[in-house]
Amino acid sequence: MVELDAAGWCIAIFCAFMVGVAKSGVPGFGIMVVPLMAMVLPAKQSVGVLLGVLIISDMFAVTYHRRHANWGHVLRILPAAFAGIVAGYFLMGVVSNEQFRPMIGAVVLVMLGLGYWRNVKGGLESKIPTGWWFAVGLGFFAGVTSMMANAAGPISVIYFLAMRLDKMEFVGTSAWFFFIMNWIKVPFNMSLESMTVDSIKFNLMLIPAILIGALVGVLILKKLPKKAFVNIIQILAAASAIKLIF
Repeated sequence: MVELDAAGWCIAIFCAFMVGVAKSGVPGFGIMVVPLMAMVLPAKQSVGVLLGVLIISDMFAVTYHRRHANWGHVLRILPAAFAGIVAGYFLMGVVSNEQFRPMIGAVVLVMLGLGYWRNVKGGLESKIPTGWWFAVGLGFFAGVTSMMANAAGPISVIYFLAMRLDKMEFVGTSAWFFFIMNWIKVPFNMSLESMTVDSIKFNLMLIPAILIGALVGVLILKKLPKKAFVNIIQILAAASAIKLIF
């Protein structure tokens, strides 16, 4: 069974709360969860525990946002994401998380910079990438990063921001995408023994914190104007990318 002292429990509960907020309200609020969870649990165990927390949070998110998903965008990037998960599974034996995370961060910062430049040059009328390569490339990279480091959030933000979804559709589409993708990852994590019966029991104990976080996230989402929502998402994506690099 997962064993933590009082400080470890506080950190785990805080992480569960922040994931709930991120999944139901403001994607990116869970920026610090991956390193924090790794502080209180062994590396392999933290990955499995976090995946369980993500899946439970996804369940709350898709229940609330079940009518807000744009399935065209979900289905467009999901096949490439599945291929990325498989690739990430095999890459885990070649590249460590410590080597891979700075690469993720650098790519996210470059793409955020390009998006900012596009908006400055063309404003709301600037051309949005619509080619198959854009969805396939980001979908694949999201799958790889999700499998290797549970860090696909900034990658998905790039894609969904480019599609200019309204805030409810943004959160709903993101919630369904990750709900499906995280379940796909379960057998891979079980084969790596990072997700176990003990980690699932620990996840169940964190449900109250996840639920409270999900409710807080919904309240924040309702109050945020769209422009503020987009700005916060971009800032959090940039912050998470910098964290991954350093």
